Amino acid sequence: MHPALKEILARLASSRANLRETVDRVPKEQRDRVPASDRWSVAGVLEHLALVDERFTTIIGSKIADARTEGLSVEQDDPALLPPNVEAMLADRTERRQAPPPLHPSGLGCDEAWARAEASRAAFFAIVTAADGLALSRVSHEHPRFGALNVYQWAGFLAAHESRHAQQIRDIASQLARDPVKAARHS
Repeated sequence: MHPALKEILARLASSRANLRETVDRVPKEQRDRVPASDRWSVAGVLEHLALVDERFTTIIGSKIADARTEGLSVEQDDPALLPPNVEAMLADRTERRQAPPPLHPSGLGCDEAWARAEASRAAFFAIVTAADGLALSRVSHEHPRFGALNVYQWAGFLAAHESRHAQQIRDIASQLARDPVKAARHS
């Protein structure tokens, strides 16, 4: 396996393990509750992550397929991974960001949202591992805020995005623990 692919898959596995550990710390009965009317529940965050992974997997899968058709060569470069400044921007939760409506949760329960997140991540792993050795550094897609990102950078984005939302889940758990009665009214 190409070292860059190995690295990004390890980052994704690590971010997913952190997410699982974070979700497991939230009592089951609170995972579907919203801490406030303008906030997502733990289940909502998981569904959002699944939607992002599904969207990216579809887009990047199509881009890889097109590049293969056009004769995508073997990876010869030491590909650029997600720049540290982009990772830092994603980790910084002082600026609240609004996801576009297609990436908003629809109301899945936590178990269903987790299963969907797992399925979407498995689909992404399958697509990129099937393209191992190809010049994935030359396959890119435009991010509205960060510009063109190659496959490795997008994978790093997914890992950093997931870590950002793991912190959001920790915040949700804290909010629910402080005022479980109010949180119950918002569910």
